[in-house]
Amino acid sequence: MWQRFRLIDLRVICHYSGSIIIICAFTMFIPFVTALLCQEWEPAARYLLSGGITFVVGALLRYCRIEPGRLNRRQALAVTGLSWMVLGFFASIPLYYSGHFLTYADALFDGVSGFTTTGASVIVDLDHLSYADNMFRFVMHLFGGLGLIAIALSIGLFGPQSSGTLFSSEGRSEHVLPNVVQTVQFIFRVVFLGIALSTVIVMVLCLFAGIEPLRAFLQGLWLSISGIVTGGFTPMSQSVMYYHSLPIEFVLMILMLMGSLSFALYAEVWKGRLRPFFHDIDNRSILLWLVIVTVIFTASMSAGTLMTDLPDLMRRGLFMVCSAFSTTGFQVVTSNQLTTVFTSGAFLVLALTMAIGGAAGSTAGGIKISRVAIIFKSIISTVKETLAPDSARVATSYNHLGKRTLTPDIVRDSTTVFVLYVLTYGFASLVTIAHGYDATQSIFESVAMASNGGIVTGIVAPGMPLSLELFYIILMWAGRLEFVTLLAIIVQLVVTVLPRRKRKVQA
Repeated sequence: MWQRFRLIDLRVICHYSGSIIIICAFTMFIPFVTALLCQEWEPAARYLLSGGITFVVGALLRYCRIEPGRLNRRQALAVTGLSWMVLGFFASIPLYYSGHFLTYADALFDGVSGFTTTGASVIVDLDHLSYADNMFRFVMHLFGGLGLIAIALSIGLFGPQSSGTLFSSEGRSEHVLPNVVQTVQFIFRVVFLGIALSTVIVMVLCLFAGIEPLRAFLQGLWLSISGIVTGGFTPMSQSVMYYHSLPIEFVLMILMLMGSLSFALYAEVWKGRLRPFFHDIDNRSILLWLVIVTVIFTASMSAGTLMTDLPDLMRRGLFMVCSAFSTTGFQVVTSNQLTTVFTSGAFLVLALTMAIGGAAGSTAGGIKISRVAIIFKSIISTVKETLAPDSARVATSYNHLGKRTLTPDIVRDSTTVFVLYVLTYGFASLVTIAHGYDATQSIFESVAMASNGGIVTGIVAPGMPLSLELFYIILMWAGRLEFVTLLAIIVQLVVTVLPRRKRKVQA
């Protein structure tokens, strides 16, 4: 006999997922207000209707169970994974009817790209997109970068019983303050302070460049949001290259680096503890990694014959390295220049930088530099143990919010995620190659999708093969959840549906 569905579990999952969908409905309220203020009546109607549909669906799911009880780890993973999967479908409704997408799959791609902070886009005629539609794209970045679960916890939608379980299920395990709600609220303060300061600076720079006040303010706000949550969407089709402004590029580089550092370390600085910030394994590894990558990238580019202007090389190269490292996806070169002007060495360095990504506990994607550092320390420890006398005992420690001992469990967890990412990068590259694209370009694009990096070379574009587009959508979703949540959902669904043999009862 087929195993019966666990109705209580499913009702609990639907209840909590409904809360996330309700938050998605409120994200559509912001572009609705923007449309009203800018007198864009057609977008206002779209977002009012889409927000209403999303809210009704979320409310119905939320009332599947009035008293949801405490979530266990398995249910929390299911809530997080399924909620993130469904969000793209609701976000695609107003996007598709904007008239700037060739197919519904294109609108779905941008919706998933927005919430996962990938930043790749297949939109048509971006330069003439309405203010409301542009606002929605960056609101998706903001809510997706902060985390829908984290936002729901901060406003009390889930209650205190399951807050810790849900918080960790979204890929966040560090409580920088005594409880989850305070941790989330601190992260929000850091992000919004960064956005506010950057908006003012970029707005002033845009005004000096001759952009009218309203556009200057909105573009300053949108670029600031995209930079600090390492999103990658921009209001113009030429990305950051559109502005031809070194000061704007410098501000955005600072924002990208801010977003790629662990928020737990910001809390230490806030408390006046500077030592943990400078001695942390994340920050030390980031500094060393950026120096190595920048040197190799510059040497590779200078060896070529197409870009010989050293100041321009350093300016564009350093910006692209920061964009790749933080998995933001801003570009100061065209997609065509990536494959023609950049040398193959520089091209692959950017791909490797995206693949690893920023620090754990940040808004950056990728494997995370801390996992690579832990695996490297584990290798050194193994070598030391091999060379040490039999009676010696080798203990390895590292600094992260205090001194910690490197245990087999920590190494195993880091290695598991590392291997999952590497296997995914390889498999995705083969899938892209099978669609007829160049191998080097396929590797770069696959890494950009799975790491939520967003720097594209032209494969991701309007009219791309539907099968590849759907595959990239799944890839972005899986990368945002760091694969473990995805695998847990698949196992849970299989266990729930497959028949289970009854155990024999002995007399």
